Amino acid sequence: MSSTRQAARTHAVAVRAMLIFTLVLGVAYTLVVTAIGQLALPAQANGSVIRNSAGAVVGSSLIGQSFADADGAPRPEWFQSRPSAAGDGYDAGASSGSNLGPENADLIAAITERERAVAEANGVDEADVPADAVTASGSGLDPHISPEYALLQVRRVAAARGLAEADVRELVESHVRQPDLGYLGGETVDVLELNLALATLAGE
Repeated sequence: MSSTRQAARTHAVAVRAMLIFTLVLGVAYTLVVTAIGQLALPAQANGSVIRNSAGAVVGSSLIGQSFADADGAPRPEWFQSRPSAAGDGYDAGASSGSNLGPENADLIAAITERERAVAEANGVDEADVPADAVTASGSGLDPHISPEYALLQVRRVAAARGLAEADVRELVESHVRQPDLGYLGGETVDVLELNLALATLAGE
């Protein structure tokens, strides 16, 4: 009988501990962290979403996306993102790189073809095509390109939209972000934010 009572007490203690820790760690802690996030960093806590001029969510500043047509061909009126190896491209549910080494024949062939295509589309020499225009990021979801790649696309975008090249160049330059803390990484341009500004400039 004594052992039965002892077992019951042990189980009762275990159940109470489980309930207490569930409330403290599973409910209270979650609510506190959520509240801190919403008060201190609401944009980041809610996915760093980007909205268009109508207020509709069109993406996230953390996730790259494609600006190609249904056949996968780059649309000349938009600035293009860097290549993506995530799923079929820019798949946030399949973030990954190609995992191909620098001497892999398939990777070399892909880079060579991309260089040719980017140079032809933008009317420049292949030697002027920057590395981020032909290589995917490690995540396959990088939303940024280099200022060099963005500026390389200015002439094509301006011609496709009938805009002054100087105005489109100024738009790019106004969207160049400096390195984090002034020294971490290089200068970048968020492609989605740039294209939204482009749409506004074009009166869309």
